[in-house]
Amino acid sequence: MKKIASFTVNHLKLLPGLYVSRKDTAGSAVITTFDIRITRPNFEPVMNTAEVHAIEHLGATFLRNHPVFGERILYFGPMGCRTGFYLVIAGDESSEDILPLVREMFVFIRDFDGPIPGAAARDCGNWLDMNLPMAKWYAKRYLADVLEHPVPERLHYPE
Repeated sequence: MKKIASFTVNHLKLLPGLYVSRKDTAGSAVITTFDIRITRPNFEPVMNTAEVHAIEHLGATFLRNHPVFGERILYFGPMGCRTGFYLVIAGDESSEDILPLVREMFVFIRDFDGPIPGAAARDCGNWLDMNLPMAKWYAKRYLADVLEHPVPERLHYPE
């Protein structure tokens, strides 16, 4: 079998960043998948499920309610390896194009206070597994390390 695109990225060289993972077409529409890499794969501990779950709820809520991009958001969710998230958007976008949106989302997560949206038994299948303080900590670190002063090696996959 042919390797899928995400398995062809050299994870030993991958830094936390905001990368275009792939571009697909559906009819005449371009669909862009972004790799929002929060931790350095194979070099630092992965995120625990509770903070991943909190980031997922907050991020998805923010993105789907965004006044400009909301209707173009197709998916936001965690990677199985727990080192980051995938964001799938309708449109032909680059990391540079989407940087302001992702920065806004992580500021929202960093500054969020109150009940996490959808964190109720009626709304979520594992609603008790949330860690807002750690979600905020990862958001603050990602903003400082990647989004506030973006550099090319954190916006384009390593060779």
